[in-house]
Amino acid sequence: MEGVVIDTNVFVAAGFNPGSASARVIAGIREGRFRLIWNGPTRRETEMILRRIPRLDWERVADLFRPDGEFTGPVDPEAFAAIEDPDDRKFAALSAAARAPLVTSDKPVLAQSGAVGIEALSPTAFLARENRRPMLGSSREHSEARRRD
Repeated sequence: MEGVVIDTNVFVAAGFNPGSASARVIAGIREGRFRLIWNGPTRRETEMILRRIPRLDWERVADLFRPDGEFTGPVDPEAFAAIEDPDDRKFAALSAAARAPLVTSDKPVLAQSGAVGIEALSPTAFLARENRRPMLGSSREHSEARRRD
């Protein structure tokens, strides 16, 4: 199961449009196809924003922030000063530290991803990439696929 960092804007988009690519990414986490990678700062921002917007509900996604997805290693948001919005740097820094893709709808972050050394994908691009990966039906197939990567 691939670990993935999810920007707050993906949670917001999923809450407003249940048929969106953002909602499908969130559903993939809920179904166990992807593992949400988070840390204290990214969880706090997501909770704060979802509680602030009347039509959204933090309680509907709080359970996705599972203990096995918490990243407790060092993260350096200041190393991502090339990303214009300081609030977005924490997500980029977590993505880099955890070596997990960042799923975001933030166009400046997507544009800067290569320059700052992270893999940032829109929800649509992330799902397209995941759909191109072969489904692994057995642990033997999984081991063979990992050797090929």
